[in-house]
Amino acid sequence: MLSNIGVPGLILIIILALIIFGPKKLPELGRAAGQTLREFKRSTQGLIEDEKETIVEAVKLEKENETIAEAVKLENEPKSN
Repeated sequence: MLSNIGVPGLILIIILALIIFGPKKLPELGRAAGQTLREFKRSTQGLIEDEKETIVEAVKLEKENETIAEAVKLENEPKSN
């Protein structure tokens, strides 16, 4: 998306930002945007880690259920004399 802007478009955006917000307010806005992006990244990483833990738990439970099913199957097999 941003690759289509190009250098002239980027210069135009910077000039408009300076006109609208002024040179004193621009660094504050940049810091706020950076903090917002950092927090968003931290949140998404937390969600990804939670999802990974859930998947690992599900795989463990599935393996346990398979082991239990095999044990039950062996118990229910008719014993040959």
